[in-house]
Amino acid sequence: MKYNYNRKTKFEFHNSMVVSTLIIVLLCFTCKEESTSLKKTESDLITKINAVQEQVMAQGNMTEVEEQALLSLCSIVSHDDGLATYTTENSMILKEVEIAPVYNGCEELSKEETRICFNNEVSTFIKREFNLSVSKDLNLSEPKMVEAFFIINENGNLTGMKVRNSEVTVQAEILRVLRKMPVMKPATHNGENVSVLCSIIVKYGNNVEVDVVYIPERPD
Repeated sequence: MKYNYNRKTKFEFHNSMVVSTLIIVLLCFTCKEESTSLKKTESDLITKINAVQEQVMAQGNMTEVEEQALLSLCSIVSHDDGLATYTTENSMILKEVEIAPVYNGCEELSKEETRICFNNEVSTFIKREFNLSVSKDLNLSEPKMVEAFFIINENGNLTGMKVRNSEVTVQAEILRVLRKMPVMKPATHNGENVSVLCSIIVKYGNNVEVDVVYIPERPD
């Protein structure tokens, strides 16, 4: 009886932790300023949360994968910069600006060399900082790709991040890495500092590859 009691207590405590985590996640949503696009993104995430909750209730426990998924969702929704929406007033597109943002070490270069250096340094930074165990733990049969967006504003700070649909743990990891990106010299156009929208393609699996894309249009 004592053993069964301990198991029951552990089960109830575990489920209590799950419910508490879900409540925290949902509270994160209520603290945000809502827009039509943001509401849709939040609705998608809530659907994922509910799916995990239903699975936990059905099997009576939480696997490490499910626990990590919940933690990743918390990471995503607890920051305003990870659910960005974009309008024509937000920023210029990277390919349109006269001089791309200048990454540390890319100074005193021609316009084209500055772009190439920016691409290389951003790609290198993300590959270096990305925790490979996140993608390896997915045990993918073949690599997958996801597109991510971010803004480098007129002060050179990275903000306005968004990761398209992918495994929630990968989304959270990409956002975590992007938040660590160093401040840069901002892009300039017609002699003025401007905010610029950038796009990257992250290919993940047993390793990570990153390409900076000069996107032809703004993301949805």
